[in-house]
Formats: sequence, C-alpha cells, structure tokens
Amino acid sequence: MILRKDVPIKETWDLSLLYKKEEDLLADTERMKELAAAIEKNYKGKLNTPEAIDACLDAYRELYTLAVLTENYGELAVSVDYYDEHYQDLNDRILRLISQLMSQVSFIRTEICAQDEAVLLRAVEKAGANRGYLEDILRWKPHQLSPETEQVLAALSQYRNVPMQVYNMAKLADMKFPSFIVDGKEYPLGYSLFEDNYEYEKDTKVRRAAFAAFSAKLREYENVTAAAYNAHVQNEKAEATVRGFDSVIDFLLFDQKVTKEMYHRQIDRIMEKLAPHMQKYARTLQKIHGLEKMTFADLKIAVDPDYDPKVTIEESKQYIENGLSILGEDYVDMIREAYHDRWIDFARNQGKSTGGFCASPYVKNSFILLSWNERMADVFTLAHELGHAGHFKACNSAQSIFDTEVSTYFVEAPSTMNELLMAHYLLKTSEDKRFRRWVISCMVGHTYYHNFVTHLLEAAYSREVYRIVDEGGSVTAQTLSGIMKATLQKFWGDAVEITDDAALTWMRQPHYYMGLYSYTYSAGLTVATQACRRIETEGEKAVKDWKRVLAAGSTKDPAGLAALAGIDITTDAALLDTIDYIGSLIDEIAEETLS
Repeated sequence: MILRKDVPIKETWDLSLLYKKEEDLLADTERMKELAAAIEKNYKGKLNTPEAIDACLDAYRELYTLAVLTENYGELAVSVDYYDEHYQDLNDRILRLISQLMSQVSFIRTEICAQDEAVLLRAVEKAGANRGYLEDILRWKPHQLSPETEQVLAALSQYRNVPMQVYNMAKLADMKFPSFIVDGKEYPLGYSLFEDNYEYEKDTKVRRAAFAAFSAKLREYENVTAAAYNAHVQNEKAEATVRGFDSVIDFLLFDQKVTKEMYHRQIDRIMEKLAPHMQKYARTLQKIHGLEKMTFADLKIAVDPDYDPKVTIEESKQYIENGLSILGEDYVDMIREAYHDRWIDFARNQGKSTGGFCASPYVKNSFILLSWNERMADVFTLAHELGHAGHFKACNSAQSIFDTEVSTYFVEAPSTMNELLMAHYLLKTSEDKRFRRWVISCMVGHTYYHNFVTHLLEAAYSREVYRIVDEGGSVTAQTLSGIMKATLQKFWGDAVEITDDAALTWMRQPHYYMGLYSYTYSAGLTVATQACRRIETEGEKAVKDWKRVLAAGSTKDPAGLAALAGIDITTDAALLDTIDYIGSLIDEIAEETLS
C-alpha cells in the first residue's frame, strides 16, 4: 500500500473545510483558554439562580463547540496516517488542553448539581438552548461526586483514551504484515487488505491462507491488546463503583437512556432467534462453493462469486443519488456537496484507520472515512456513512449542541436505513433474477451480517467481559479468546468450524473501547428496517416522519425517537419481525440455490 503523501488529492478529504489552516486551529485553542478563564472568573461560586445558570451555560456552549471542532481536527488528521508524527503531536496537545480546560470549568456541572431540585426545575423552565443539558443534570444528580473529585476526574479524562490509543497504535502503526504464499505465488497482506479484500476472496486456498497469516500476526500482539482492553474496562468499573451504579452495564447504559431489559433483549433474542437462519445461510454458502467444511474464514464469501460488479467512485455517486432520492432533493444536494467538496476520504494508504466512520462536528460539514475497493459493498458503506452525515446535518441545524448527543442505541438507525433504501432501489431497477439474488445477498451478507451478526457477537462477547469485571475479575488474552470462541460456537453451532484463529476476532474492533456500542448496531437496524418498510408502503408520510426524527437530535430518548417514526421498541415485536424478515431473505437465497 502507498504512503499517504502519494495519495491523489481527489481521493482525500479536505480538512480545510474545518480549519483553513493550522493557525486558525491554534487561534481557537487560545480562544478556548480565554473562555475558560472568563467562565471561571464570572461564574465560579455563583451558580445558585436560574439566571446565573443559564448565562453560564451560554458561555460554556461556545467553549464546548470549540472543543468539539479542535478535537475533531486533531483526530481526523491522525486517523488517515498514524505514521505522521506532526499530527500525532498536535492531536495529543489538543487533547491535553481540552482535558485541562474541562477540569477548569468542571465546577459548572458540580455547582448546578448541588442546587436544590426546585432551583433546577425553575432553571429548566427558563432555559432555551440549555434545557437538554439541565434535564440531563437532573438525571445525573444522584451520581454526582464532590467538587474536588469531579475536578480530578476531569483532569484525568485525557488518560481514559490511552487504552484505545495503545490499541490503535499497535494495530495501525506497529503491526507489519508479511506477505504469504499460495501455490508458489506471493500475496501482499495488510489490515485493510485482509478485511476489505481477502475476506471476500473467492479462491478458498488464498482466502484461508490470508486468514491464517493475518491471525498469526494478530497473535503476536494479543497480550498487549488484552492489557489495553483490561485497563479500559477496569477504568469503567472503577468509575461505575464510585458513582454508585450497581454494575458497569448500568453505568454505560445511563447515557444511552435505555433499560437493561432493552439491552439484554437485543442480544438474547438475536442469539436465540437469528442463529438458526444464519446457520442456514452458512450451509447455503458451503453448498454454493462446494466446500467440504465451512470455516470462520469462509463466512463473507459471496453468494454469486462471479457476479461482483466493479464500481468506480464516480459511478457510486449516481447510484447513491438515485438510491436515496426518496429522502428528498435537499438530501440529494447534501450527497452532491459531499462528493464535490471532498467530505470523503476514499484513499487506501499505509497507517490509515480501517473500516469506515463519519465525524460530524457541530456547525460544520461531515467527514467520512473509508477505503475504496471498487465493490458494490463500498457503495453500501458510503451510503451508510452518508446516513450519519444526513442525520447530524439535520439535528445540528435544528438543535443546540447540547441536544445533538444522540443515544448510541439509536444513532445507527439513520445509517443502516440508507443501506436498506439503496438495496430496495436496486431491486426496483431490474427484473433479472440473478441481479435480484445478488442484491438480496448484499443485504444479508453485508448490511444484516455486519450489524446483526458481526457487531452483535461482539456485544455478546463484551457482555461476558463486563460480567467478569463486575464480579471483581480481570481479563487476559487467554480469557478473551475463550469468551469469543464460546460466543461464536454458540451462534454458529455445527454449521461453522470455529478455530483458535477465529477466537482472535476480539482483537479486530475498536468498539470495545466505546462502552456498550456494539449491540446498538442491531438496535438501530431494527428501527431502520421497520421505518424502511413504512416508507415502502406509506411513501411521503413516512419520509416526513423520518425527517422529523433526524432533526430531533437527543431531545427524545430512543423509544421516543422510534415512536416519532411510528415504531414501538418497548417490546420485542419490532425485533422479532426484523429477524423474520432476515430469515425470509435467506430463504429466498437458499431456494434460488436449490433451484
């Protein structure tokens, strides 16, 4: 893979949309220092009236916005090239400064929390843009610590990210993958090369050899990765305990504004009800490819390996514009702007983060990272990330920055919705049976597999980790591999061989450093499936409801957002219906295979 400096500009994102030059970024860091000093001088010890509270939060909103912008710039610059020492240093300096300033103004939350509930309720009544922040403080009040303790925790906040930084440095900077040989031919190997190419390789010998070589390199780093992860979960446990939560899971679910019942239901129902459908899918793949046995390395191969249309970046634009046009001309305009103004980093280069993400700093455009491989799967990935962009464009425009922290339980709904809309559009464009089978296989093998299988199994695995930690234990590489292997075996049964190499899957995702994030992919896709089916049957009315949801931000909890879209997630009905829908897609693929 090429170095970042050799990537064509047109394949990279344009961070000057965030800051035209680094001097502008540094000017904002100085402005942040001035704001923090003024807030401390004008309001510390004085937050005892609704008027003072509201005025202070107005000033804090500006500081918080600048912190979001500067932090995003540093992290985005690093994410495309972990070899760049300048941006590593810049990012570290920004994070240290933000940690220092947030410690300096930590009195805001502490003093407001210390007020009588009557004062807070009056402050909520009078507040405009600060209302959501104050409502969250009322919820948080029982878990607030002393001012001195909160200040120390704020000062140490930058170090909470160290385990994830260690993980990313090991994964993206230190791991150097050797090439591997199959039948005398040498093949290059890298993290993204494996995950974006070899996992889908139709040649079984090459695919399995790549998996073995990839796993061998992962195993060399299993102990340092386990140590980083154990440090992270122990940190979460310590904070959960001092704040009076019964468990780490209770602590991590608090900000998501969902119940433990909703959390456990999402994992348990899918492990129980979806597993038989996915085992059928695995056996269908085995039959199609004539495999003597189905291994973990074979699960992402295509249903129709000889039908995988190549798609250029330019062609993807037309696909996505057409596929998402049902969401309206304003949405299509955003897509055009994203391509034209270079919101998207398509490049494949050394040191770049794997996978895909969308960052949407407040009052600015989004920035989307992925690695383009000219597959239709990339079109679905880009549609997914544009779903995040559309979501936060809507809520950032309509809401205070305090009301844009959408619960992770819901945040994947707009993105996965776009994947489904793309698939439904493609199904309508052709009556060719092979094309239809290919589109359906993309839905099952990518959209639903990624969100209802890959991330769900991560969630089932991490739940077991948190149970160990809650009981006072810690985790090692051997423990983590054992949990992952048992989780995979429970889900796939005797349909798939799960080896020790497959057990290393726990090393491959950063989601474990983001609290209880993994399970929310299936939660979001459950909402998206139901909303998409509404759009298919009700048309413009359902689209309008969905746009109201996008603009609502965090002014409602996940159940409230789903209700705006006409969906009830307080029971398991929506989830079970979605699982049945996935099963029907798999049945259609299996029937086509048998016929």
